[in-house]
Formats: sequence, C-alpha cells, structure tokens
Amino acid sequence: MLDVIVGHRVRQDAPRARRAGRTPKNQTHIIALHAKLGHPEVRPQSILSMQRVLVIGSGGAGKSTFATRFGEATGLPVVHLDACYWRPGWDPTPKEEWTRTVDEIAAREAWIMDGNYGGTLDRRLAACDTVIFLDLPRAVCIRRVLWRSLRYWGRSRPDMAPGCPERMTLEFVQWVWKYRRKHRPGILQRLEAIAAEKRVIILESTHAVDQFLRAARAA
Repeated sequence: MLDVIVGHRVRQDAPRARRAGRTPKNQTHIIALHAKLGHPEVRPQSILSMQRVLVIGSGGAGKSTFATRFGEATGLPVVHLDACYWRPGWDPTPKEEWTRTVDEIAAREAWIMDGNYGGTLDRRLAACDTVIFLDLPRAVCIRRVLWRSLRYWGRSRPDMAPGCPERMTLEFVQWVWKYRRKHRPGILQRLEAIAAEKRVIILESTHAVDQFLRAARAA
C-alpha cells in the first residue's frame, strides 16, 4: 500500500520519475493521489486504524514536529528517538543497549516513532503498521536545519534529551545536502519491499504534510 502524496497534481510521469530515482520501481503498489487525500488509504477512517507509525526522512524534514502534531491529532504516544539515543553531553547509547531499547519501544501496543538510525531501521519497519516518509526538497531541509540551529542554539530542543544543547556540524549539514542522492534511493527500495504488507505514505511537500495532518485532525 504505497501512497505517493505530491501536492496539487496527480503524478503522470512515473516512468520518467523512476529513472530519476524519485519513485520505487514496482508501480503495482504506487497510488498517485490528489492533495485532497481522496483515496481511502489516507481518509480519516484509515488514519484511525494506524497504531504503530514510523516517521522517517532527511534531517530538517520536520520529523519530530510532524510526529508531535500527528500525536496530538490521534492521541497516539510519541517517541522521539533522538531523545532516547543521546545522553547528556551528546553521549550516544552503546549499540547493544540501543538495540534493546528500540526493541522494547517497538513492542509497545501503540506509538508514533520519529527518527532514522539506519542500524535499527529494519527492526522498526517490521514492527510498524504504517511508515510515513517525509520526502521534502533538499532546500527546505537545509533551510530548516539552519533555522533550528539559530532558534535553539545553546539549549536543548523539546524533542532532544536534556543536556544536549543544539549544535550544527559540517558533517551533519553535508549529510542533509547529500541525502536525496546518497540515502534516499535505498530508503525507497526498502519501502518498496514492504509495500505489500505495510501502509507506506510518502509526503513530498509541505503542502502534502499539512493536508495529511488536516485529515488526521478530522479523524
């Protein structure tokens, strides 16, 4: 159930988009949608059936904000993986302990979980019933990263662990800049592989994100 929400238009250029790496190959699972979310997979009734929702995307795509707003709309508990992974002073959780933590969270009855963390992504994909991929343009993500750093500089963000003041490294900015070319194709392949069993929703613009959240509030 792979839904591609593209904003105001219905995508008609699937073959060309596929060659450009913008959509997965298996078109049998791709449903191009109008911005009005008219397809039953994303109507309010469908949103109500979501219990374990994984939110992924580039840095700066708005994963934490989206998860928070979606949680407010649905009443589902929200888990920010950044807040679970990082300890005060930007000290990372050891690998084995982190795997146990992710497994414990994923085993809960209901959640909205935002974050990438590729080492545990397959475990979370297996546990979720819905994946929402915020596939926003690179310029939007870079702008948001810069704005977020200025807004929270010297203090921890609400979705971050205490004792981890906002920072911006060249490595992180480069990761965001290269995300669409280097990391996105692999993400789309993984989503294609589970599309027959999971509800997969790709939001490709801020307008599509807002439309989706309005549908969630209507539910």
